[in-house]
Amino acid sequence: MEIENKSKEKNEKVGLLVSQDIYLKSGIHIGTKIKTGEMKKFIYRRRGDGLYILDLKSINERLLYAAKELARYEPEDILVTASRIYSASSAAMFCKLIGARLYPGRFIPGVLTNPTRFDFIEPKIMLVSDPRSESRAVEEAGKVGVPVLALCDTDNSIKNIDWVVPCNNKGRRALALIYYILAREYLISKGIIASHKEFKYRLRDFEDGEVPQEVIDIFKANKGKPGKELFGKKKEIIEEETEKQSEKELSEKQNEEKVLEQEGDNGKSKEDNGKGKEDNGKSKEDNDKED
Repeated sequence: MEIENKSKEKNEKVGLLVSQDIYLKSGIHIGTKIKTGEMKKFIYRRRGDGLYILDLKSINERLLYAAKELARYEPEDILVTASRIYSASSAAMFCKLIGARLYPGRFIPGVLTNPTRFDFIEPKIMLVSDPRSESRAVEEAGKVGVPVLALCDTDNSIKNIDWVVPCNNKGRRALALIYYILAREYLISKGIIASHKEFKYRLRDFEDGEVPQEVIDIFKANKGKPGKELFGKKKEIIEEETEKQSEKELSEKQNEEKVLEQEGDNGKSKEDNGKGKEDNGKSKEDNDKED
């Protein structure tokens, strides 16, 4: 994977992005009781109660690199998917601060691959909050060649993922810390702020802040489906434009057919005229023979 290979070439030493105490209190390192073979290299140990513990150093380094990778793109080219309410609220704050696009709730097939959809998106990079719940998003990104950065727990598969951030991707505090760090480091990498001190937002803004109304609407009123209000144009407007375009194309096609038909008739007329002349010539020849 391209992003993974780039990071190996750099092999930079990274200091802690927040204190170890903040990391531990958030539970960012606490995994599940299941581990996949692909996530084994990020696991530090297994706790007495059966929970796997992720390596804090790997979490820290990979979070920073993820932020720097995202910073290579303009905000409008970044798509963040968040299928759970905790990840959606923290991701919404992240997107608000950096200007990225959020796709909360259940990912609908065709959003990245079907240009006729009203909610069709063409991102240049995607950040996935949970590759299991958002597996369709990961799959479609792979089909269209969009690189994927993903928050992966110990039980996740990393198929079609270009950059893994090992972490607890289910806990409210852990997700708040992840998106807090990503937002801050993105803004620093972009040169929008110069240091951590200039980042005026607090961790609890990502954790305890009000969930945006549009996210609530999506998870409740829209039953987890993305609301059309999240996109640049409303569905009705786009459907009307599509209908007009179809009518225009149909009209152009009918005009083309008429032109072809006229050309055909003209050609036929010429052919008939030529045939008539030929018959006249033949009759004249017959008359001459009779004489």
